[in-house]
Amino acid sequence: MKINHIEFIGSFEHEHQCPKSNKPEYAFIGRSNVGKSSLINMLSERKEIAKISGTPGKTQTINYYLIDDTWYLVDLPGYGYAKISKTQRKRWRAMIERFLIHRSSLRCVFCLLDSRHPLQQLDRDFVNWMGESAIPFVVAYTKTDKVKPQNLNQNLDDIRTALLEDWETLPQEFITSALNSDGQDEILSFINDVNNK
Repeated sequence: MKINHIEFIGSFEHEHQCPKSNKPEYAFIGRSNVGKSSLINMLSERKEIAKISGTPGKTQTINYYLIDDTWYLVDLPGYGYAKISKTQRKRWRAMIERFLIHRSSLRCVFCLLDSRHPLQQLDRDFVNWMGESAIPFVVAYTKTDKVKPQNLNQNLDDIRTALLEDWETLPQEFITSALNSDGQDEILSFINDVNNK
């Protein structure tokens, strides 16, 4: 499956402001600087759909994109070490949690994990929160092109082992590279399959 048409719908600060539609939604989220914007641009085959920045925390709203008039791609603010106040960080967290819990059209969350690093506590906490909240999610490993091939499998195995400390089985996963377009077909085929269920 390829994306033929993408339309930016808007940026929203609250869940209740988001589009009133029954179209399925797929949200993308990860720790700040995980490569979320690059992954979204790779999936859409557009260079600047999502703004890429070297400064963590640039995505500060719930950003909606309508894909082929069929489903929504939702770009959520990252969690983590963005240089913002504690008050703002709490507001972001509340916004994200409300969205994930209350959006009836949300089919799946893509939780992005950086393949270069061990599982971070922020990632563990967020994944466990989604599990406790019964939010459907999958894992997408990012920046795999920045890891030597002989190290990548070990890094991913270490992350899986860490996840299995809290989970009986691992969620479905995708190995991605924005540079090489790895994972593009797999993610879009997954979304297409879910849409057709």
